Amino acid sequence: MSSADSSPGRRVSLLTLGCARNEVDSEELAGRLTAGGWELSADPEDSDVVVVNTCGFVEAAKKDSVDTLLAASDTGAKVVAVGCMAERYGRELADNLPEADAVLGFDHYPALADRLADIAEGREIASHTPADRRTLLPISPVERPAAAEQVTVPGHAGWGPRVLRSRLDDAPVAALKIASGCDRRCSFCAIPSFRGSFVSRHPDEIVAEAEWLATQGARELFLVSENSTSYGKDLGRELGGTRALEALLPRLAAVDGIDRVRVSYLQPAETRPDLVRVIATTPGVADYFDLSFQHSSEAVLRRMRRFGSTDSFLALVDQIREYAPEAGIRTNVIVGFPGETEDDVAELERFLTGARLDAVGVFGYSDEDGTEAEGFDGKLDEETVAERVGRLSALVEELTAQRAEDRIGTVVDVLVETVDDEVTGRAAHQAPEVDGECVVLDADGCKPGELLRCEVVDSAGVDLVVRPLEPVAGSAP
Repeated sequence: MSSADSSPGRRVSLLTLGCARNEVDSEELAGRLTAGGWELSADPEDSDVVVVNTCGFVEAAKKDSVDTLLAASDTGAKVVAVGCMAERYGRELADNLPEADAVLGFDHYPALADRLADIAEGREIASHTPADRRTLLPISPVERPAAAEQVTVPGHAGWGPRVLRSRLDDAPVAALKIASGCDRRCSFCAIPSFRGSFVSRHPDEIVAEAEWLATQGARELFLVSENSTSYGKDLGRELGGTRALEALLPRLAAVDGIDRVRVSYLQPAETRPDLVRVIATTPGVADYFDLSFQHSSEAVLRRMRRFGSTDSFLALVDQIREYAPEAGIRTNVIVGFPGETEDDVAELERFLTGARLDAVGVFGYSDEDGTEAEGFDGKLDEETVAERVGRLSALVEELTAQRAEDRIGTVVDVLVETVDDEVTGRAAHQAPEVDGECVVLDADGCKPGELLRCEVVDSAGVDLVVRPLEPVAGSAP
């Protein structure tokens, strides 16, 4: 008999920080915990254990994770750190944060219900010992599927006849993981070291989970991974190989009850013409391109260990808009990278001005533990980095507001998400939480999950003000 089985009625809260990939991981953990006899609680004050799914990507995210762990300890419950920060730092985090009763890595996930029972009963669990997770799988992608069965990959649980996942909210949009890990070696990024090598999920498993999500109230699927353009490279030709995503998207769009499928985390250098066409033209797939440009100066991109240029990136934007002139395109950029010159910044400004993107996140460079760039020369002082962030942010704010204003008079399909003092939702070019929203006028009686065809009548920054024309045919609130 497991520890969880021997102590029924225990309550656990899950707190999630970071990206949509972490949200999927938390819902997998919720599924494992309920299967192991735990009762999920939305109130940490009323829980025996609080599990904090941490983010370990940048300093601000790490601080948020630590602050959340400290706040959880004030509830009097046992506190357990999991997720990326716990995987990345393990024992070091435990030594510096005695308020956490345990720091558990990804390998603890399959038996998490039992480990929490141990912790609740006062038994000490040894903290996770970090290791480079890229070493756990073969270098050759085609050799990974069999080996991956012996490695814990969050979000890749054995799905079998039932989905091992419990939704933690009733939002009409749900993240759906298609792959984990990354084989790229960007000089500024530590993610591959603690998330591991790239591993695709089998397309049939993804479709089965999509069907389950539709029964749980999801109307939009938000496909997530560390690099969606690599999907299928490890699956073999019989499953589509490097063209597997092009085959998967129409299958997901055809799932009964799903109104929209959105792809995230595309690498520009790997974004193939056929993939552009499928995303831009497949009914039920949002004509939305979340492209990780990061910069556009060739000199900076080379130091980042990335590929591309202003002109090649503008050509990709043009290719997208040839298929879908109103397609949404977003990106993040890093300024102040070691060695970046004023000419490099001017080149990035040229790209942003020419691309007319819908949303852009501007981040100042900071060193990340264990990355190649941490040892680069040419580091810029904090004042210079802050000045460049401010300058680029002001430009981006102006450009994205203009792009939103250009949409006035167009027709958009809005997925309603909140119905409070005002009705809000998102159009196809707006991803959850990061790309602005639509404020819906004259929408009395509509419900979350309803898909409304609307005319854009005004804009405010990146947000749109819209008025319904008619419910979209086939919408299923």
